[in-house]
Formats: sequence, C-alpha cells, structure tokens
Amino acid sequence: MTPPELSSPTAQPRVSLKIEEFLAALALGLVALITFANVLIRYFSDLSFAFTEEVSVCLMVIMTFLGASVAVVRNHHMRISFLADRLPALWQRRASIFSLLMIHVMFLILAVSGALFAYDDFRFEVTSPALGLPQWIYTLWLPLLSLVVAGRAAGAALRLLRGPTP
Repeated sequence: MTPPELSSPTAQPRVSLKIEEFLAALALGLVALITFANVLIRYFSDLSFAFTEEVSVCLMVIMTFLGASVAVVRNHHMRISFLADRLPALWQRRASIFSLLMIHVMFLILAVSGALFAYDDFRFEVTSPALGLPQWIYTLWLPLLSLVVAGRAAGAALRLLRGPTP
C-alpha cells in the first residue's frame, strides 16, 4: 500500500527524476547499440569486440542504480508489506519512514565500501581485462550512484516526515 503522502503532488522531489530517467535510457541505448554492433561484427567477420562485455556490465550497473533511485522516490522499491499493509495509517507512515531510513543507511554503507574498493583499484593501478583501462573508472560509479540513491531515500523520508500526519 502506498501511503497517501508519497503520491501527493506536494511530495514530489526538488530535483527532477528526469535526470535519472534520461541517464538510464541513455545507458540502455548504449548497451543495445554496443551489443547489436558486436552481433553484426561477429556475424559478418567471425571477430568479436572484446570490450563489449566490460562496457555493457558497467552500463548495466549504472542502469540498476539509476533505476533504484527512481524506485525509491516513486515508492516502488522492493519490500514485503504483508504486515505493514495491515497497520493503522500512522504506523504505516512510520514503517515507510523507517524503511526509507534503512535504505539510506544501506546505500551509505555501500558508498563507503565502494569508495574504498575504487580507491584500491586506483592505488594498485588495476587495469580492466579487455581494454586495459584503469579499473577505477568502472568502480567509481558504485559509490557515486550509491550516494544518489541514499540522497533520494533521505529526501523521501524527509517529505514523509514533513507531510500531514494521518
């Protein structure tokens, strides 16, 4: 059940979701284009672009985090709401706020862990297997986009806290 506060026009985020939606669509288009080009090259020449998997996986991770950001704002994130749906409205709101705060904390932990991981890739000069690029170029997206999701969860929690009490 979606608490009414999340679906009201006044509960919309300050920063438009169009940013994440556009970037996710761009990443999806690039994955499709790269994969299609690889299929054509394989079909006509028996060669393969070695980098396509490397770049496609990175773009899919980016799409996943951007989708998670949109899902948090729209209250479409995964959850088991069997018990929460049976609570009174005030407790449903409290459960939603608690859920959003836990999402915020989890993505902050993921951002810190991801930053340490990216820093290790940078410090030890790890290179990607196919292109030989610095691996931190790929791993840097994990902490950056984790912060985006954490920020969106915090914003949604604040909008719920500031909204009218049932």
